[in-house]
Amino acid sequence: MEYIGIDVHKRDSQVCILAEHGEVVLEQRIRTQRERLGELLSKRPKARVLLEASTESEWVARSLEEMGHEVVVADPNFAPMYATRSRRVKTDKRDARTLAEACRLGAYRPAHRTSDEQRHMRAQLAVREALVRTRTRSISLVRALVRREGLRVADGEAESFVRRVEALALPGRLKAEVAPLLCLMRHINEQIAFLDGLLERLARRDEQLARLCTVPHVGEGDGVRLRLRGG
Repeated sequence: MEYIGIDVHKRDSQVCILAEHGEVVLEQRIRTQRERLGELLSKRPKARVLLEASTESEWVARSLEEMGHEVVVADPNFAPMYATRSRRVKTDKRDARTLAEACRLGAYRPAHRTSDEQRHMRAQLAVREALVRTRTRSISLVRALVRREGLRVADGEAESFVRRVEALALPGRLKAEVAPLLCLMRHINEQIAFLDGLLERLARRDEQLARLCTVPHVGEGDGVRLRLRGG
């Protein structure tokens, strides 16, 4: 069996292939693309492949598994995996060769690989959090613009902020200044409500989530975040 180490990066990756007894068969730098991985590795005999957990690691691992290879996504914090690497000189080529050698020796600790559903939910949570941050910044800016004219927006929940601003007797120019932000927040509120509905449905289907949501002050969204983080 061959042993392959891949130092995966966003644009380019370094590949090192070792024979069963440790001889270097191939060292090559390629674009981090499915097509390039396929050109290089799809026709090779089944091999064990080691790569570090990273943003790109899951799709790279799945692509290689579809080619018939055995893939290990490793914990990059496992120090013994880099026991053979020189501390003085660190290059992608040396890292790929070190990963290949760790793969051959079994000197690695597999990282947890999430399911498709967990990956999907994490993406939805990330999108929701981005929407909430955008809404928060918009609220802060609108409040500042309104205060500049000697007015105040009443306190309340973020979801009702637009209505509370519209209840004010805003001067014409100020109304025109905040109008784009209020329009944006209406759309953001709709999208957050849609995502919250998805999270609530997930919470009702998942037994562990259902138990988490019974903890005081933990809602469906909090429960989903705890579940996906292993909490």
